[in-house]
Amino acid sequence: MIQSGQIERPRAVLVVDDQEINRDIMGAILADHYEILYAENGQEALEVMREHLDELSVLLLDLMMPVMNGFEVLARIREDPELSRIPVIVLTAEKEAELRALQAGAADFISKPFDEMEVILARISRIIELSEDRKLISAAEHDALTGLYSRNFFVEYINRLFRYHPEFQMDAVALNIEQFHSINALHGRAFGDQVLQVLGGEIRAFLSGTDGIAGRIEGDRFGIFCVRQPDYPALHERFQRKLEEQFPGVNIRLRMGIGPWAEHTDPVLLADRARFASKLARGNFQTPVRIYDEEMHSRELLNQRLMNDLNRAMEEKQLTVFYQPKYDILSDPPRLSSAEALVRWRHPELGMIPPGVFIPLFESNGLIGMLDSFVWNEAASQIAIWRERYGFSLPVSVNLSRSDVYDPLLVDRLVRLIRDNGLNYRDLKLEVTESACTDNARTVLDVIHRLRETGFEIEMDDFGSGYSSLNMLSDMPIDVLKMDMKFIRNIVTSETDQRLVALILDIARYLQVKVVAEGVETEEQLNILRDGGCNLVQGYFFSRPLPPEEFEKLIERHIRQERTETP
Repeated sequence: MIQSGQIERPRAVLVVDDQEINRDIMGAILADHYEILYAENGQEALEVMREHLDELSVLLLDLMMPVMNGFEVLARIREDPELSRIPVIVLTAEKEAELRALQAGAADFISKPFDEMEVILARISRIIELSEDRKLISAAEHDALTGLYSRNFFVEYINRLFRYHPEFQMDAVALNIEQFHSINALHGRAFGDQVLQVLGGEIRAFLSGTDGIAGRIEGDRFGIFCVRQPDYPALHERFQRKLEEQFPGVNIRLRMGIGPWAEHTDPVLLADRARFASKLARGNFQTPVRIYDEEMHSRELLNQRLMNDLNRAMEEKQLTVFYQPKYDILSDPPRLSSAEALVRWRHPELGMIPPGVFIPLFESNGLIGMLDSFVWNEAASQIAIWRERYGFSLPVSVNLSRSDVYDPLLVDRLVRLIRDNGLNYRDLKLEVTESACTDNARTVLDVIHRLRETGFEIEMDDFGSGYSSLNMLSDMPIDVLKMDMKFIRNIVTSETDQRLVALILDIARYLQVKVVAEGVETEEQLNILRDGGCNLVQGYFFSRPLPPEEFEKLIERHIRQERTETP
């Protein structure tokens, strides 16, 4: 539709004929419908085409001309990618030349002498419409940023490839950029687009001259189908080296998954296997290339089983919330201060399933919000039970996943949960992982501000495990930093880790927030943290995560301790 103030540009037609009368006749037929350009021979026609490349809609080409005839023009056009976008209708009086012209690349023909004006106009109009439709399809067919196929066309073409050329036996390759959202956050989206363009160009170069195809699936995800390579790590290194050459000094890492060709296997399934293998390579810089095998197949089947069983697990109470205590170590002796809610799954057929198996799975498949809601409700109910039973509320920390933060009803749901259980807002502490803050940081910050203004306390979990902490801490309204356990593991023997822990404690003092150290297992670790001014610790030194009935023994011990110390 033409907007107000805009003028639609008329389509241009180039008439090429050495006979002036033929040019005049064709001009008279077309003048009311198109802008007309003229050329007297093939050489002149090529010059006019290049000069008016963006304006021309169709070329009307006589075949018999001096200097350069029509067949020579067709050959030149076919060799030039820019000129070949303009459709050609040949003008000829020789029937035998029509087939030869169509075989040479002409889109249609108009017979001489020109006597049926309506037929001529209809033929030209149809060819122009077909050409414009092809251009629109081509624009949708390719990703504008990388030049690779867009997702839908990629899927369509791999299906055709496998249907019509089963002999090719192609492998599927999934290629991802590690922490691409962090690259955008640190260097800007324009820089991220440059990275995608360079990688897309190198993929095209790799496939050039082969029967393979590639597409940009979404974001930083690329799909490739290629003839089996003898050395996939070498292919990964090729792509990695290209990025390092183009962006020196910037840490950009790739991971790759391979779905090997298998007889009678759907290409989309091969692509899914490649993507699954790539997920398993996430964060593993020592082994960034994974090839789908039987072990992965078994894991994939398990994952599907767990996703299918989640609803039943919640309904049948297969899921249990355990609680790991947090102790205030600046008190002497240390005092029970709060707890963290940790979910456990005892499957009736598969037995106890480690949380490291099902939690990452649900995070990657969008089911983590259901699991989080279950834990919130169980924890809030348990806090209320303990308050009724022991006369005080023990605060419990629960996790907010990235998907929770994007829930527009999050604040209302949590407020309702507090009110329904008769709790105070500070009874339910909310842990936000650092990784959840890196993507769309402004949205995350807005939600956290609303939660804290409502009265909730906010803890940043796994602090130090990602890229964004120091950049975001000044803006993020948090009450507690939870130090990633990897810093604690070697704190006794590693001076570097000791200095990092001291730095985190200094940052916390500057921000006037408390620090929780998780994963504390020895008295030596505890003493270093206490001497550094760490407020709270949790870990096996004090207790493993416990089911509610066992955790109550810690509460009762705490009550006896409090009574003993009270004069």
